[in-house]
Amino acid sequence: MSSDRRYPSRHGIALKKQHGQCFLKDEMVIQNMIDEVSLDDTKTVVEIGCGEGILTQAILDTPCKELFVFEIDEEWHDYVKEEYGEDPRLKMHLENILDVHFEERMKDHAPLVILANLPYHITFPIFYMFHRARHLISEGVVMIQEEVAQKLVKVFGRTYGYSSLFFQHYFEMKLLDKVPPTAFYPAPKVFSRLLYFKPKKDIQEIPEEERFWKFIKGCFQFPRRTLRNNLANSIYDEKRLSEDLLKLRGQQLAMTDLLKIWNLLRSAEAEQ
Repeated sequence: MSSDRRYPSRHGIALKKQHGQCFLKDEMVIQNMIDEVSLDDTKTVVEIGCGEGILTQAILDTPCKELFVFEIDEEWHDYVKEEYGEDPRLKMHLENILDVHFEERMKDHAPLVILANLPYHITFPIFYMFHRARHLISEGVVMIQEEVAQKLVKVFGRTYGYSSLFFQHYFEMKLLDKVPPTAFYPAPKVFSRLLYFKPKKDIQEIPEEERFWKFIKGCFQFPRRTLRNNLANSIYDEKRLSEDLLKLRGQQLAMTDLLKIWNLLRSAEAEQ
């Protein structure tokens, strides 16, 4: 596998820039991740991107039932397997996690606990994967980019949008440690954040759920525009909404407001 010659190496293995490899080296941060979740001999842990295995080792020091590691880089997969493979609980998988049918693969190993330093460029695709498999997951802590973490927990304002609404509807989320670049090797150019998440047990039912989320995407298509402008070329009859509502931007509306608007528009459709 090719690598960037200017990129650093560890243990004689070149780090691959294309995989976003910035390895977490701060043991206190790693311990904080472990301490935030409940691990016992009934829980299977999933780690995505093991790197040189510092988090892997910390997980194996807990009484977890199993540890499934998904690593895309063959060299690091083999390194960690050689270092820690004597522990029968370790299940190494040389695969791109986004190519895995995660729900099917892990259905016999629930409940799952997610512990991972995620490659930042695939954070959202991984979270959509978690969403599809949320009935298998008990909780998790992941390291993600600070800006993305703030977006996920935002409830109004400039970075609040579709992703905020979607993931908050299905998960409880909590910001944990803000982590400086110095906690990684090589140091990224941005701050990072530990994010705790847990699937919600009681989720408010949404009429025509799939259509609703498409509607929400439309409301935030141009975040600085008003609802009137974002809905102008849609299939929805915005005339059923008040002038006060139409003057607002999506970033000014809570989930409850958007559900009310959705029900009004659905009522209008039913009357036609």
